[in-house]
Amino acid sequence: MIEYIFSHKLIRYGFIGGISTLIHISGASIYIYFITNSLLQSNIVGFLIAYIFSYTIQSKFVFESQISKERALRYFIVQILALFVAISISDILSQYNSYIKTVIVAMLLPLVTFFVHKFWTFKNRR
Repeated sequence: MIEYIFSHKLIRYGFIGGISTLIHISGASIYIYFITNSLLQSNIVGFLIAYIFSYTIQSKFVFESQISKERALRYFIVQILALFVAISISDILSQYNSYIKTVIVAMLLPLVTFFVHKFWTFKNRR
């Protein structure tokens, strides 16, 4: 059953994305505790650590693709644009509760980024 569930790329993508989120939070928290109490710096560090993990694991186990500088840059662009989309969605939905906005972003963005990665970042180029 678990093998069947993880045979779907979207499920693997979401699972690895969840782990990446935990890595981001952990990295940022450790940075705050040991280095400085700067949310900006800690989140940049957390993001970069999670990005390296996510790109590497997503490349190998979800999109079955070789690591490359071009794909790494494309992956980075998609992830940064996703951040701006999340901020924009939150701004557009400003009249709603913060929890509702968070749920909407958390459900919508992984689906969008999965398909952008599938058809742009990791598209087979011949």
